[in-house]
Amino acid sequence: MKQDSTRNTSYTVDCEDYVHVVKFNPFDSGDSCSLIAYGGNNYVVVGTCRFQEEDAEVEGMQYKTLRTFHHGIRVDAIAWSPETRLDAIPPQIRFCTAASDRKLRLFTSDLQDKNEFKTFDGHTDYINDLIFAPNEGQEIASVSDDHTCRVWDLEGNEKAHFVLRSSGMSVCWHPEEAFKLMVAEKNGTIRFYDLITQQAILSLECEQTPLMSADWCLKNTFKIGAVAGSDWLIWDITRSSYPQDKRPVHVDRARLFRWSRANENLFATTGYPGKTTTQLLVHHLGHPQPILTGTAAVGSGLTWHRTLPLCAVGGDHKIFFWVTEM
Repeated sequence: MKQDSTRNTSYTVDCEDYVHVVKFNPFDSGDSCSLIAYGGNNYVVVGTCRFQEEDAEVEGMQYKTLRTFHHGIRVDAIAWSPETRLDAIPPQIRFCTAASDRKLRLFTSDLQDKNEFKTFDGHTDYINDLIFAPNEGQEIASVSDDHTCRVWDLEGNEKAHFVLRSSGMSVCWHPEEAFKLMVAEKNGTIRFYDLITQQAILSLECEQTPLMSADWCLKNTFKIGAVAGSDWLIWDITRSSYPQDKRPVHVDRARLFRWSRANENLFATTGYPGKTTTQLLVHHLGHPQPILTGTAAVGSGLTWHRTLPLCAVGGDHKIFFWVTEM
């Protein structure tokens, strides 16, 4: 494993527009390719990727657009449904977006004639994150600058409503903890809510602000990570409500934190977009320095492949992909 290896991108995909958000499907869709969705100023594109790291017959990477969905407004966040299946007849694509008009949009398509979308109204300010229930996909949770976390059914009815003390920045739902929701607030508090009693059951403290992004480790339910100020922070929730580990990483401010889905010790952080370049850092808990440093022209969004140690960031008319070692 090379220490602090500054790397140009492993792969890029050209896009027609600025990419505001990019998201690999975290669920098995029954196909050997990986689904990826990215959002521009007024549309969402769904495509498939295949990488040489998983298929010796592929040279580099193969990318194919499946469908472009008209969105009519800038896309700020995308969540995939576990009900998305490419091996069904006909196939089903389902995802939900958050947009700058404070609405959620649920898209369902069979990639042929059926293309539906429903709009969910309720949030009164900018929506920062959203996620589907990870096992059945029958509910969607969203967090907003309006100081709420809301849980919706697929018809857009509000099933639960949690009042927060500051802007909700991240919401996570773990497949092994289907009755708990993790909500990270800008004021540096991360709370876990019991969805049956609709009560807060545990809270973690950053002791610094602003908390911009947090994530729940797929491979280890006790591990939580976040970025606040210019630092990354890691908790083991069995040990303390305060971080066990933290490190300054981004000079200006850190923006996003995402655990790898393939390795519980691997995670990525990004610096703040809006500068000429955005820094992507890939970290391994066993190493004092980042194991990969990448730069993307004003990048936004950060997502990991479902099974490979490979992450992607959106940018100006491009998606950038980096492959790292486990």
